[in-house]
Amino acid sequence: MTIHGKLFTDFKETESRDQFSLQNKKLLKIQMGYGPVWARSGSMVAYQGDIRFENKGSGGLGKMFKQAMTGEGVNMMQCSGQGELFVADMASEVQVMYLENDLISVNGNNVLAFSSSIEWDIKRIQARGAAMTGGLYNVELRGTGYVAITTKGDPVALDVASAPTFGDAQAVVLWTHGVRMDIRVDTGGLKSMVRGGTGETFQMAFSGQGYVLVQPSESVVEGNGQGGSGGGGGASALGSLLS
Repeated sequence: MTIHGKLFTDFKETESRDQFSLQNKKLLKIQMGYGPVWARSGSMVAYQGDIRFENKGSGGLGKMFKQAMTGEGVNMMQCSGQGELFVADMASEVQVMYLENDLISVNGNNVLAFSSSIEWDIKRIQARGAAMTGGLYNVELRGTGYVAITTKGDPVALDVASAPTFGDAQAVVLWTHGVRMDIRVDTGGLKSMVRGGTGETFQMAFSGQGYVLVQPSESVVEGNGQGGSGGGGGASALGSLLS
């Protein structure tokens, strides 16, 4: 019997020699011949070859303790072996970048995978406005290698050096080295408070040199009762960012 149609030609596996490459906008292909990689636990959707998966939780006792104290972090698994690995996260868009002796500060919920050469840790971010809520934490990825993150929709990369830049805490995905972040409180004035507020009370203010990546969805924070897909940037918007 013969199957007619373009299903197996239009969606045929892509060819790439890079360690990380996009199979499509929502599916990451990883060549395992370059060595082990870290990937979000449960993100494997398929693989070909001989690949082993080891659950590392939050990446060690120290990071597990930080995650428990801060509410920030991501459960990771170490993938090793030979072949091709495909990973995804709830059909979110996948963004791939290559760090060359550089670092990014990223929301843990958006981390999908990275090369084993990349060092990672949960970092407390020094922000003047964050002191009133106890502190702000993000996952710092540093070094040389590939990093893949997820976004809800196509993001925008804003150059913070070009103009004062602000973002909703539920929409900001990451920022690059050289960018400073503070918390801005904006009540909208007395009239706005009387009418119930704008829902944009807490904003992330950025300055310095570099980029901020913002997704077109106020739903960076999900699960564990820490915010939802709606709502503006109020106190709940900082749910998993602020301890």
